[in-house]
Amino acid sequence: MTEHDPLRERGRALEAEYFHRKDQELIARIRARAAAQATERELGELTGIDDADILHELQVLGFTPGTIALLPLMPVLQVAWAEGGVTPIERDLIEQLATARGIAPGSEADAQLMDWLANRPSDEIFDGATRLTRALLDAGSPIVGELTAEALVHHCEQVAAASGGIFGRGRVSRDEKAPLESIATGLCARSKSRR
Repeated sequence: MTEHDPLRERGRALEAEYFHRKDQELIARIRARAAAQATERELGELTGIDDADILHELQVLGFTPGTIALLPLMPVLQVAWAEGGVTPIERDLIEQLATARGIAPGSEADAQLMDWLANRPSDEIFDGATRLTRALLDAGSPIVGELTAEALVHHCEQVAAASGGIFGRGRVSRDEKAPLESIATGLCARSKSRR
């Protein structure tokens, strides 16, 4: 006759629960890795970039296949946020640029843009985005299309001049000059050296 041992049964149940939980964690990690690899492949297809480091950095900064079209707009957003907030005039200019670049109202990219117009992206996103935009420009990526570094800097200058000066137009503030110079250097330095 077998003796009923509740402690042994409880121990087995706890052990089974532990291994089940570990199996579920492993499955979740495998699925997350597979999803990240699928996203990386899709970003590669969309951007025309095959550099794994660049594709990984895009993901780390939060860009997805649905939001990658916003990457070239990040320098413009950075200038708009230079004085601590985006003015209505700057917002209108950025929204017009987004529409001209094919960002559809109600899309994932549009929703992200609206969030970034209301909530300042981190410095890491701005810094990485300028560097990655330059990489896309250098590669002739379809994400940037016909946009040049000089045209992008011009859009940044338009946003900077939109709210300054007399009657809110024409003057670039000191707070905007530093990011403008940094963006111009970051975007144009390599494109000029390629010629």
